Amino acid sequence: MRRMPTLSTTAAVCRLLTFGLASMASLTATAGPAATQLPVATLTSPLAAAAPVDNAAFAPGADAAEAAPLVGTLRIDQASMRALPELKGPVIGGRDARLFPALSLQLFSDGGRLVPVQRGTMLGETPVATARGARSYWTVIPQFGRVWREPGDGDWSRAALPLMLVNDTENHAHQGVVTFLYRGGEVTALRLQFTQQTAPYLLHQHFVLWGRATAGFTAGGLPDLEAQRAAARRELAGRLPAKPWSELAKQFPAGTLDGFGGPLRPKWQVLNALVYRGTLYHQDSSTPYGPYPYPLEMRFGVRSVMKSVAAPLALLRLAETYGPYVLDLRIGDHVPGLHPKWSRVRFIDAADMSTGFGGFGSLKTRPNDPFSGYLEGEYDAWYTAGSTAAKLALINRHLKPYPWEPGTVMRYRDQDFFLLGLAIDGFLKSVRGPQADLWQMLGDEVFKPIGIHHAPAVRTLEAGGARGVVWANAGYYPTLDDLAKIALLLQSGGAHDGQQLLHRGLTADLLAARGAFDIRTDRSRDTGDAAAGAGTASGDEHYHMGYWFPRHVGSASGKAFLLPSMQGSGDNRVTIYPNGIISLQMAKAAELPPGEQARDDDAAATHRVVDRMAPF
Repeated sequence: MRRMPTLSTTAAVCRLLTFGLASMASLTATAGPAATQLPVATLTSPLAAAAPVDNAAFAPGADAAEAAPLVGTLRIDQASMRALPELKGPVIGGRDARLFPALSLQLFSDGGRLVPVQRGTMLGETPVATARGARSYWTVIPQFGRVWREPGDGDWSRAALPLMLVNDTENHAHQGVVTFLYRGGEVTALRLQFTQQTAPYLLHQHFVLWGRATAGFTAGGLPDLEAQRAAARRELAGRLPAKPWSELAKQFPAGTLDGFGGPLRPKWQVLNALVYRGTLYHQDSSTPYGPYPYPLEMRFGVRSVMKSVAAPLALLRLAETYGPYVLDLRIGDHVPGLHPKWSRVRFIDAADMSTGFGGFGSLKTRPNDPFSGYLEGEYDAWYTAGSTAAKLALINRHLKPYPWEPGTVMRYRDQDFFLLGLAIDGFLKSVRGPQADLWQMLGDEVFKPIGIHHAPAVRTLEAGGARGVVWANAGYYPTLDDLAKIALLLQSGGAHDGQQLLHRGLTADLLAARGAFDIRTDRSRDTGDAAAGAGTASGDEHYHMGYWFPRHVGSASGKAFLLPSMQGSGDNRVTIYPNGIISLQMAKAAELPPGEQARDDDAAATHRVVDRMAPF
């Protein structure tokens, strides 16, 4: 017999599904300090959490005092979580999305900051002994948190930590927070909740998770503590200056910023921001339980934004190191076992999604449908296949050659970028040795110089735990700061602090959309394509080297611009404008409930806001 939902559960479901900006304002207005929302009696109680609380309970309030120092290892037990709405298919590949994973976190405080040693890394579940051998669906990315003391907490101090629940076989992210009390070597159970997310895929739902996890603590034992503190301080100091959106609004006439984030409706926005004159201005990230308290620590499942990061940055870096000829290297020469036609497919063809492979969809190319057949041929099986060999087997089984030549017709295929990543990795190994790795190269030679210290991303899962190759098609979990720094590097012509990291000429070509595909054309038969630049290109959408180029006519110049834009499923977008502004829109507009619409009709809403700020 089906159990009827309780009144409190029904109310919570309604609250989750119908919240809007007005409800956000009312929730924020009623938020109290941490000690009110989660008093000592609640955090020391063995009872399970009945419901999420306002997110304000996971950050210090105005009357917070200095906390006791904290140094040691926090061992968190696997724990059950409740979900609203209830998950329809919570177990995927034998792993349960309702389980918080068993973890071991090394932590230390630095003043009021709580620093996880494993910050910015995908932390897998530790081996757990349960009656049924249950495994969590999630891996975890910890970020910088806070420690403080609340009036009335006695000799307890509080700790709170932003945690991202992510997955290692797709690109789903749930942004959450955990908190606990500590004194000496004693800790309470953790209260945890995940009230925001980027777009779901395999789980197919938008939902909130919360629960209680028991924990233990071992004080001390962290090596080189002062060096680690110094490294954490340098990392934080190297972030872009960041201010709340209200500080940006003060600089413009009323109404100038209205519509930013469009055409996406507010309900499906996760976090909006822009870079203006070197400062990162961000809005609140609204949730059903108040604003997320650590917006700059959020990591997002950005999906195909990875197509604008891994392979393009690697090609531009390698072109700077070895020469532009790397764009003309052939996929088949560096990935063995593929169809012979891959030996005619250049790296740049794969980066343009014009490999001439697909095997599904229409053979009509005038006008071309770039998404024809995109998700056919056991796509989900390929996407979730763990090993490189398994992915290649599915590619060889399903991606058959089209009758046209590489470089002539654009057909959007995730597999093209996965193979491009494999090929770049193979080329790198051929010139630097078997230990070379595409993602490690980017980390050392591009990310670290511009101040990106951590770049968690999904890799293939190889036998014996061997390091797999990074997915070049999806799987990146960046912060706003990370994405802004990547865009700023491109905007500066690939140079940073006087060092040329990326090939200047090719970077300029990319930002100017030189060579970009008009996605509706067949270059072997049509003329007047986008190669001539923004002013003469037909159509409103173009693609080149992992970037989309929406067309916008500047209000001051009357000129048509093709705007370089990183885009991923769910409406994640990072757009670089000719006036020097960078917009960042993190969103979750995928797997919508029946009847929901995520977007309004005004596709240029955000472009116009940026244009109003500094007309171009």
